[in-house]
Amino acid sequence: MSREQQAVACARRAFETGRSKSLEHRIRQLKNLQRLFTERQKEISDAIKKDLNKSEVGTQLYETLGLEGEISLAIRKLKEWAAPRPVEKNLLTLSDTVYIKPEPLGVVLIIGAWNYPWAVTIQPLIGAIAAGNAAVVKPSEVCVHTSRVMEELLPIYIDKELYPVVTGGVPETQELLRQRFDHIFYTGNSMVGKLIMEAAAKHLTPVTLELGGKSPCYIDKNCDISVACRRVTWGKYTNCGQTCIAPDYILCEPSIQDRVVEEIKKSIKDFYTDNPKTCPDYGRIINQRHFKRIMAMLDDSTIAIGGDNDESNCYIAPTVLRDVKSDAKVMQEEIFGPLLPILTVSGLDEAIKFINKGEKPLALYVFTPDDKVIKRMVDETSSGGLLANDCLVHYSVSSLPFGGVGNSGMGCYHGKFSFDQLSHLRSCLVKKLTMEGVNSMRYPPHTPKKLGWARFFILKTVDLGWMGRMALLAVLAVVAAAVLQKFLL
Repeated sequence: MSREQQAVACARRAFETGRSKSLEHRIRQLKNLQRLFTERQKEISDAIKKDLNKSEVGTQLYETLGLEGEISLAIRKLKEWAAPRPVEKNLLTLSDTVYIKPEPLGVVLIIGAWNYPWAVTIQPLIGAIAAGNAAVVKPSEVCVHTSRVMEELLPIYIDKELYPVVTGGVPETQELLRQRFDHIFYTGNSMVGKLIMEAAAKHLTPVTLELGGKSPCYIDKNCDISVACRRVTWGKYTNCGQTCIAPDYILCEPSIQDRVVEEIKKSIKDFYTDNPKTCPDYGRIINQRHFKRIMAMLDDSTIAIGGDNDESNCYIAPTVLRDVKSDAKVMQEEIFGPLLPILTVSGLDEAIKFINKGEKPLALYVFTPDDKVIKRMVDETSSGGLLANDCLVHYSVSSLPFGGVGNSGMGCYHGKFSFDQLSHLRSCLVKKLTMEGVNSMRYPPHTPKKLGWARFFILKTVDLGWMGRMALLAVLAVVAAAVLQKFLL
């Protein structure tokens, strides 16, 4: 039996003991996970520094702070989320108990990504634990040091049988995908997402795919261009552009292109100094393979800012490209690096048409003071999320579902959405062996009169208070008795 098979079998056995279903056990595991981030921040930060050149403060700001917030929310709300959820009834079920009961799915596979290795791996794990599942955690092998630290620390703080960590590369992932899971949660690119979905289909396993795409950013000529460009600069160059919801390209009118370039240039200097290479807050490309992939995108575009690079150090300066054509290399795939192309359009109409010609993106950004422009973007485009007059921050709002649509993914998570995504929302209806007269309408022989009664009881929905329900129940009891008597005569 392979190491991967052993991990899955171990998680399955642990789940079958039933201990993960206890709310007390779930809360205890979440508190232990929370303790990991307060007690082991140094090891976490040191590993990410080696992998992506993130500073310790940057690691907390973009990786662990949000996780601590998610854990606190789950602990605080778990009893509410896990409680039976009453639903609306029709007249036929008025005297019955009808509710939705969230229950664990079973064993979940979580395949993390390398760009935010803790945030996008542990966030779904929080949901899996809260929902009462077991989970096999597969961190990205691309973040070598972080993967090793995750493998070392998670078993110390949380149940190592219920939540085993499996490290390794493509062969190990492929072996995991040959096993049967009750849900697969993958964060990464659409090409691998298709392979994940294909493997899951063999076991009819549901999937959550958090992918990416080319997230557009439309800058209206009437907005405060200085503020807009400052926020776009932050959104684009955070983590050296290796963010799935980073603005992938700018759309603006030709009349403001020069101003946009100048304002981004000022912001780059403000954030990362005259020499970003020596700035502790500017990251690095994850490896040389991705360095070469990104540099190849520059071939047929005009560099307006940046372009400096050092392959041995996996460094690419914050770079802006101007007058970019729609068929340029940089527009053929998600950039996932510090290149920001600017394409000029005649106005909002052309921008919307351009956006709609491509695959549906994970995020869409619009900068404008005009509510009508925002409304048109909301109404006439489709994306995983839409943010007006800022970048990235919708990811931090736990009350908003985070996920893609179409090519940018399926399913969503964060807060209660994580809990629901990794739960089976079981339909429950509990009747009593009384009021049998009402059921006479469904029993053969079928007659027009019985159909009339059925239409009344099934199609009529009511929203009554407690007193109203009691009164209606009394009436229904009388009706049932009368119906029963009529059918028995």
